[in-house]
Amino acid sequence: MNQEKIQQFVSHNWDDSILPTIQDYIRIPNKSVAFDRNWQQHGHMERAVQLAAEWCRRNAVPGMQLEILRAEGRTPLLFIEIPGAGTDTVLLYGHLDKQPEFTGWAEGLDPWTPMRRDDRLYGRGGADDGYAVFASLTAIRALHDQNLAHARCVVVIECCEESGSLDLPYYISQLGERLGKVSLVVCLDAECGNYDQLWCTTSLRGNLTGTLAVDVLTEGVHSGAASPIVPSSFRILRTLLDRVENSATGASKVKSLKPVIPAQRRAQIRKAATVLGKSVYGKFPFVKGMRPTSLQPAKLLTENTWGATLSVTGAEGLPAIESAGNVLRPHTAVKLSFRLPPTADARKATAEIKRLLEKDPPYGARIKFTSDPAMGGWNAPSVAPWLERSMQAASKAFFGKAAMYMGTGGSIPFMGMLGKKFPKAQFLVTGLLGPHANAHGPNEFLHIPTAKKLTACVAQVLADHRARNPG
Repeated sequence: MNQEKIQQFVSHNWDDSILPTIQDYIRIPNKSVAFDRNWQQHGHMERAVQLAAEWCRRNAVPGMQLEILRAEGRTPLLFIEIPGAGTDTVLLYGHLDKQPEFTGWAEGLDPWTPMRRDDRLYGRGGADDGYAVFASLTAIRALHDQNLAHARCVVVIECCEESGSLDLPYYISQLGERLGKVSLVVCLDAECGNYDQLWCTTSLRGNLTGTLAVDVLTEGVHSGAASPIVPSSFRILRTLLDRVENSATGASKVKSLKPVIPAQRRAQIRKAATVLGKSVYGKFPFVKGMRPTSLQPAKLLTENTWGATLSVTGAEGLPAIESAGNVLRPHTAVKLSFRLPPTADARKATAEIKRLLEKDPPYGARIKFTSDPAMGGWNAPSVAPWLERSMQAASKAFFGKAAMYMGTGGSIPFMGMLGKKFPKAQFLVTGLLGPHANAHGPNEFLHIPTAKKLTACVAQVLADHRARNPG
C-alpha cells in the first residue's frame, strides 16, 4: 500500500465529492421516526436515502450492487454488496436518520443549513453519522485505485438508529445469508477522544427510556385551598426518583445496574485519561462557576462508560412559567433516560426499575412507569493481534500518533445485535464525535481533517484484514 496515495485519493474525494453531498444531506430535515411520526408523508427520509444511493451509484466499484430495502410501515435500509477476495465478509455500518433540531444554536448556525467554518462543517447529522456511507465506500475505492485486494464487503445503512434501531432486526433477519461470513465489523457512528489519533470504542452503554406519571387529582385546584391537604404530584415524583438514584451524588440505587468492570477496560480507561486529561470535562459548555462531578479524568471516564446514570429528558403537566397560576396541579409526568452499564441485563433492569417506582405509592397516588423497549449495552471482544497492529499502523501513518481505546457513554443498538449474531467477528467501532462536536445538541459539526484521516485508516484496516484472512 502506498499510504501517501491513499491520503491523496481520500482527501481529493472528500473535497470534490463527499463534502458537497453531505451539505445537501444536512439540508434534509429527516428526523428519526421517534421525532417525526409522519416521516413517510413528509418524504424527508426518502430524499436522504435517494441522495446517498445516487452518490454511491456515481462512485460505484466494479461488481457493486445497491438495493434499498423496504417494508410496510418501516424505515428503509440501504444495502450495498461489493465483491472481494476470499470467503470472509466485512460489514460496514452507519445510519442516515437524525436527531431533532434542539435549541441554542450559535448565531449564524442552523441545524438544517450547512455552514463551513475552517475545518468544521456545521449542521445536523453530518457527523452523526451521515458521512458513514460516503467514507465507507471511499475507503474501498481507495484500495481499488491501487489494485489492492479486500474481502467481500457489505454496507448496511439504516434509517432508525436514533429511535433505537427498531426496524433493523427485521431487515437483518430478511437479509439472512446475504450478509455472509462476517469476520470484521466497521462502525463509523462512535466518538473520538480527540482529533489527534484513531480511537477504537471498546464498550457501549445500554439505554432504557420510559415515562413516569403521577396523578393526585382529577382536575387542578386552588393551591392555597388544597395545600398541604393534597400532596403535590411533583413532590411525590421527587420521592420516587430518590428510590432509583441518590440525588446528592447521582449514584444508581438499582441493584441490577452495578457492573463488574473488566481489568482490561480499567487499564484502557487509565491510559485514555492520561492522554485526555482535563479535556474529559473541559469539552463541555459549563456555565460560569459550574464544575464537573469530579476533577479526576479516570473516575469520570469510568462512570461515563461503565456507570449507570439517570437523566430527565422531558416533562408533562408543567405549564410555561408565564402561564403558571396558583394551582395545585393534578398530574406530573417525566421522561426518564437510564444509561445502563455495558454488561447489564436490560430486561432485568427494566423490571427492577418499574417495581421500585410503582411499589407502595405515597398517599395512594396513582403511579405508572411505562417503559420503551430497552437496549442492552455492548462490551467488545478482545482485539485480535492483527487488528491491533493494523489500527496502530494506520493511526501512526495517517494521524502521526498511536491509536487509543475508550468506551462510549452512548448506545449503538446494532453492535449488541451483531455481537450475538457473529460472536467470532472483530470490531472497529470509531467515529468523528470528538470534543465539542455535540451530536444531538446545538452546533453539531463534522471535523473535516479527522474525517479524511479516519477514512484512510479504514482503507488500511480493510487491506490488512484481507492479508490476515486470505482464505
